[in-house]
Amino acid sequence: MAVELDFSPPEIPEPTFMENVLRYGLFFGAIFQLICVLAIILPVPKSHKTDSDSFEPKNSETAKKPKATAPQISKKPKKETKKKR
Repeated sequence: MAVELDFSPPEIPEPTFMENVLRYGLFFGAIFQLICVLAIILPVPKSHKTDSDSFEPKNSETAKKPKATAPQISKKPKKETKKKR
């Protein structure tokens, strides 16, 4: 009753080209997702130097004027009529 045990490593075929592409694509996808999550958790502050170079500087007065005039345009003047008895 001598049973021979086979302790040799199992035969595993070498991965094909498409399996390698899939494996590395999944790794790059996981890294990209981690970068996106970290970008949400740790936002990068915007530098004011690039904004002031490419755009004209805005005063607080010019920024407030359009906001103040917008509600006045949307309101229609009410007609004043006298009550008839």
